[in-house]
Amino acid sequence: MRLRFCSLALVLALAPGAILAQTPPAPGVSAPAPVESSPLPPPSASPAPMAPAPQAPAVPAGPGTHTTLFPNPGDQTDVDEGVLAAKPAAVLAGTSNWDDAFNNLKGAFARIEGELGKAGIAPTGRPLTVFVHTDDNGFRYEAMVPIAQAPEGRGELTPEIKFGRTPEGKSFRFVHKDAYDEIDGTYETITAYLDAKDIEAQDAFIEEYVSDFTDAQDTNFEVNIYVQPKG
Repeated sequence: MRLRFCSLALVLALAPGAILAQTPPAPGVSAPAPVESSPLPPPSASPAPMAPAPQAPAVPAGPGTHTTLFPNPGDQTDVDEGVLAAKPAAVLAGTSNWDDAFNNLKGAFARIEGELGKAGIAPTGRPLTVFVHTDDNGFRYEAMVPIAQAPEGRGELTPEIKFGRTPEGKSFRFVHKDAYDEIDGTYETITAYLDAKDIEAQDAFIEEYVSDFTDAQDTNFEVNIYVQPKG
């Protein structure tokens, strides 16, 4: 698992979004641009130019009514481009080594959702991780669970779990649907795509978990990976 993050970190250093939320934008916030989609080429082929895709209606993804950052379902053969709209979220920062990444992230989300349940706050979106720093030994992350709004006047849920906002701005979405332990291959494809398109990306990247955390070997595990361009 360490390979996937390190290889992407290299491309981000060398190598242009998000989303239209299913709920109306807050007052004063501009409506997000429509999501565009383009085929994802094999690493050896030059990618075809992005072409607008028919706009799909906003639909829930995953259990219940928890929605994804991009409103349309993801496709492993496409790269979607759009604009992420920031959403209120409960945020838990942490660190992990690579071998324990799946279990540590699973535990972080269970902890956040448990505290939200005690406070009577319902999650409104799929859990996501912002990888803020990676190296050979592990990574620093911010685990986030979107909510409708933070309680007025409160900056934290617990001393460790703060209220914040999910990332915003232009973004490319790639889809991984396989065991989490096999996600390195998807990151290699992302690296090839960014190189071919001459895209210089931000250092941090985002994983959004469409599927519930069960087993790192679950071959139906689906993850949206968002890469944001610089500038």
